[in-house]
Amino acid sequence: MAKEDLKRRLSAILSADVEGYSLLMREDEEATVHTLTTYRAAMTHLIQQYRGRVVDSPGDNLLAEFTSVVDCVNCSVEIQREFAERNAELPENRRMQFRIGINLGDVIEEGERIYGDGVNIAARMESVAEGGGVCISGTVYDAIENKIGLQYEYLGEQECKNIDCPVRAYRVLSFPGAAAHRVIKAKKAVGRTWRNVFIVVLAVLVAGASVAVWHFYFRSPPMEVASVERMAFPLPDKPSIAVLPFANMSGDPKQEYFADGITDDLITDLSKIKGLFVIARNSMFTYKGKPVMVKQVAEELGVLYVLEGSVRRAGKQVRINAQLIDATTGGHLWAERYDGKMDDVFALQDRITRKIVGALAVKLTAGEEKQVARKETDSAEAYDAFLKGLVHYWRDTREDFVQAVPYLEKAVELDPNYSRAYAALAAVYWRSARRKWHSSLGLVYYEAWEKGKQYLQEAMKDPTPLAHLVASDLYRREGRFQESITEATRAIVLDANDPVGYVAMARALIMAGSPAEGADSMKKAGRLDPHSPPTYLKTLGLAQYGMDRFKEAAASLEQATKLNPDDEWGFLFLAAAYGQLGREQEAKSAVETFNGLRAKSGWNNPYTLQQVAVFAFKEQTDIERLREGLRQAGVPPGPDPVADAENLITRTKEGLWEVKGATTVDVVTAKALFDRGAPFIDSRPDVSWEKGHIRGAVHLDVVNVFSEVELSKIVSKDDDVVMYCSGQT
Repeated sequence: MAKEDLKRRLSAILSADVEGYSLLMREDEEATVHTLTTYRAAMTHLIQQYRGRVVDSPGDNLLAEFTSVVDCVNCSVEIQREFAERNAELPENRRMQFRIGINLGDVIEEGERIYGDGVNIAARMESVAEGGGVCISGTVYDAIENKIGLQYEYLGEQECKNIDCPVRAYRVLSFPGAAAHRVIKAKKAVGRTWRNVFIVVLAVLVAGASVAVWHFYFRSPPMEVASVERMAFPLPDKPSIAVLPFANMSGDPKQEYFADGITDDLITDLSKIKGLFVIARNSMFTYKGKPVMVKQVAEELGVLYVLEGSVRRAGKQVRINAQLIDATTGGHLWAERYDGKMDDVFALQDRITRKIVGALAVKLTAGEEKQVARKETDSAEAYDAFLKGLVHYWRDTREDFVQAVPYLEKAVELDPNYSRAYAALAAVYWRSARRKWHSSLGLVYYEAWEKGKQYLQEAMKDPTPLAHLVASDLYRREGRFQESITEATRAIVLDANDPVGYVAMARALIMAGSPAEGADSMKKAGRLDPHSPPTYLKTLGLAQYGMDRFKEAAASLEQATKLNPDDEWGFLFLAAAYGQLGREQEAKSAVETFNGLRAKSGWNNPYTLQQVAVFAFKEQTDIERLREGLRQAGVPPGPDPVADAENLITRTKEGLWEVKGATTVDVVTAKALFDRGAPFIDSRPDVSWEKGHIRGAVHLDVVNVFSEVELSKIVSKDDDVVMYCSGQT
């Protein structure tokens, strides 16, 4: 860095460390780390209260700076008072005493770090101090001698490494926790000559000039702080944090995916810690590329802390800058720069996560320690491919799903054990089939569905939260509600801050006949993701509808359809809510919009009441409630050939499909009927039929399989016939 790029300023520097730290660690590492984490968090909080900032906190050391030397000394005294009280509650051999040194001097600024003689002298004063005490340099003493109601003891001149002249040192006295519990008036410096006086006066003049220059040219405007009273949500009962999208500082827009991936992984890692409340990725990325203030983010999301940072990648070298800010004070709890190679990226993320946890004084459980330390893959190349695919996966469009697949498949090719990549592939194929996007992937529905299941099987060998979420969705759509709830629960256990887990739980509960519990789960999801997608509102509206709270349901569904006017099912549920409320014109308009959107998807026949039967509600009362709302909305009763066919199908308690009036047979009975010459009808999709079928079976699609005309061509009315389709194996 060129000399002209360096910034200098006058600062009051506080340097602290733990007396006898090595001995404490040797006797009980776990207890020492816990106490240190707690004490350092308290120290950080006090530093912020006195308008200082923590510059660094490696090991048992802490470095902070203040613009006011008075604030710095008052803060150090308050720290020692606080720790004296805390130590009184601990056994004598577990007490932790800090030594604090303070200096007022010139420092060099580089980013968030500071260097120079000013820092070195503060460190020397710290080494002179005793445990529980505060030692100040001569420049500090001269600045505060008559401004603070404290007394001091002169300790003589101290030699400092690489400093030409000795430095005067003073012990601060007369407060609880001070090393010397006696009151002694400050002694005059021994041997102070006119030369010494001249040097002191000159130093003060230089310091004053430095303060003026810094104030007018280098001082940053004060950060606007957040107000708890103005927050959109009450603060949680645990440390709450929002991670802003990290800036891409690589100078290459193509590296944007990497910065986004680092952000996503930090959110994911922090989310797994139950002692934290972490805002979801979806809400955080609404701020991407926007000039937002910490105050705004904290108040809109209802959090106390905000993490922001940047990522620079050049070849295999990676640099990550991060800083954790208390939004209500504007103070930095922690700031650090991490340099390493691409192969070290997981270790860098781990260090950042642990720094945040330490700064917020959160104790990890054994399981969380394992989760934080866990590496998803040992292949940097597989991770890079995964991040490229993940960016497209999160965009959640038909086109992006197509672009995500080759990257995700490359990731599992490079690392056949990459569970999270398998889960993402399962999600892409399963959701593509469900949304009828499968043709964009060059597949028919059944092929996409089968690929999703195959990748899910691989993901379940070492399941991530996403794997459990895909499984929950799949089970719910098969009517296997308890299994769906179980998988959603497993996802929440692994990541208690992921709102998608609560959404999956809500949907399973609603379909299983527990809409009130589903609504509660959606409220949790909404708090974790305040800028949640419209589908959250649609799910909440369906829960409210199931609770007969039709007015609330209509309000939620109105907002959902306003935010996403292309979601036809939102309009269908809104029509039912309007119907229950007697709002006929609005209900008919919603039905028209629904049918119009369906026509764009290839459904030319208007929706009928008979088709309500295909909804996989466990309880018949839920189906009847929806049908009644749609009846009052003006939906006609039928007929519809698809609905006529599907209306013959119901689900058993085990979640299996069952044809009304038909007998379910096992394999042995089916074989006996086959041997007797009974006709077999296969109603599976074309692709399944083409891959293989029972010899002699007749292939009819789901519409014609219940057509009397088509069936009469195959079998007489009184003859036995065996029908089969896809199902559980």
